[in-house]
Amino acid sequence: MSDEFVVVVNDEEQYSVWAAGRELPAGWRASGFSGPRQACLDHIDQVWTDMRPASVRRAAQA
Repeated sequence: MSDEFVVVVNDEEQYSVWAAGRELPAGWRASGFSGPRQACLDHIDQVWTDMRPASVRRAAQA
C-alpha cells in the first residue's frame, strides 16, 4: 500500500483522498495537494469548510 496520497475533488466540490499513482475515478480530479494520508485529511479539513454539494449551495443562494 502506498504511503503517498493525493487530495481529489469532484464537480460538486466534494473532497476525498486517493492513493497516489492510481488512476482517478471518473468525475474526480487532483486538487494539487499530496502527501501522507493524515496531511491530506488535514488539508481537506482546512479547505472544505462547507460540506454541502456545490449545486445545493448555488440553489440556496438563488
